[in-house]
Amino acid sequence: MFQSLTDKLNAAFKRFRSKGKLTEDDVKSGMREIKLALLEADVSYKVVRDFIKTTTERAIGSDVLESLLPAQQIVKIVNEELTSLMGGTGERIKLASRPPTVVMMAGLQGAGKTTHCGKLAGMFKNQGRRPLLVACDVYRPAAVKQLQVVGEKLDIPVFQMGTDCSPVKIAKAGVEHAKQHGHDIVFIDTAGRLHIDEGMMQELSDIKAAVEPHEILLVVDAMLGQDAVNVAETFNQQLDITGVVLTKLDGDTRGGAALSVRYVTGKPIKYVGVGEQLNAIEPFYPDRMASRILGMGDVLSLIEKAEAAYDEKQAEELERKIASSEFNLEDYLSQFEQIKKMGPMKDILAQIPGIDQRQLEGAKIDERAIDRMQAIILSMTKKERIKPSIINPSRKRRIAAGAGVRVEDVNRLLKQFDQTCKMMKEMSSGKYKRMLKKTRKGGFPF
Repeated sequence: MFQSLTDKLNAAFKRFRSKGKLTEDDVKSGMREIKLALLEADVSYKVVRDFIKTTTERAIGSDVLESLLPAQQIVKIVNEELTSLMGGTGERIKLASRPPTVVMMAGLQGAGKTTHCGKLAGMFKNQGRRPLLVACDVYRPAAVKQLQVVGEKLDIPVFQMGTDCSPVKIAKAGVEHAKQHGHDIVFIDTAGRLHIDEGMMQELSDIKAAVEPHEILLVVDAMLGQDAVNVAETFNQQLDITGVVLTKLDGDTRGGAALSVRYVTGKPIKYVGVGEQLNAIEPFYPDRMASRILGMGDVLSLIEKAEAAYDEKQAEELERKIASSEFNLEDYLSQFEQIKKMGPMKDILAQIPGIDQRQLEGAKIDERAIDRMQAIILSMTKKERIKPSIINPSRKRRIAAGAGVRVEDVNRLLKQFDQTCKMMKEMSSGKYKRMLKKTRKGGFPF
């Protein structure tokens, strides 16, 4: 995401770094490049104008121009201003003091509203909530069926009354059903249109009046760029939305919508869709997104993904095994399972600081490599997995035949395992633990 914008901003920063000491003219020249980069990223002109004005005023201050590392100071300022532009701090769905919390989902057709109703419901189910999906889109063919399919995949009930009832009546009945059956959060999937029209807005206003939702979330396709911001502004004027869900952010190489929505509407981006899977949704963190845009990675989100894939007991047991040199191929197999839970390898690599995202763009990452390594380990006996040192040439031939790979592949896996053991032992040392702790507090690990 945002690759084009990231490249252009880094090109502007490179000019700053090549100068050493900076003058006011150097700053203004570099800011012109940043301005063009933002405009080409489809960021609203008014947003760009105000952003550049504020950033330039801070960057030509004496504390920057007279510092030993002015270029780094400017990058820091741009990072802070981008964070501020996108809202400063992350905001979430606010749960009602008396359940159920009613969340009304609105948006144009094709933005991913029905799917993201399910994604959000799934997220809250994983947090121990009892969500209910309510099917109020009675116009789009198979919309009710689509929500039911999503509900079945997530094991979340769907309330529906067919396509002959009015959406307002369905919404009211759905909320009442939630109260009677102990559901503490309700997601109402409303109808979308190919364009904003009077009938659509009136129906949404009627549903809002009938159920008095605690949250009205607008689902917007990030790929629309500036049009996404215009859609958000119109819906906000009509419905007074409480927040935005940006979808298809993983496919948005420009970033205009993410950078403009909060500024233009005054309403926060609360969640972002980052893939097609039903778990591909993340809370929106302005500071982390600014870090990604500037090519600095997103360590905290990566750590959270790892924690979500692991439970605490597993982590403690793994730490004990590493420290006592008991880590074996069965544990290695378990690690592959956890990595797969974190999502596609390309997405994981994109969050690691220092990795050139341009190299990832055209890189062919073999997502099936983990499957092959798992097959090799599963072709071993339990004794071989616990004590890999006993695997001799004849055992390697048998394992390779069982996994459908070559002996060279078995050798490669065993070598990788040895290297991983050494690396993990180093990472279990006090130095690395202190680094991780500092990173999680928002500092730099050095």
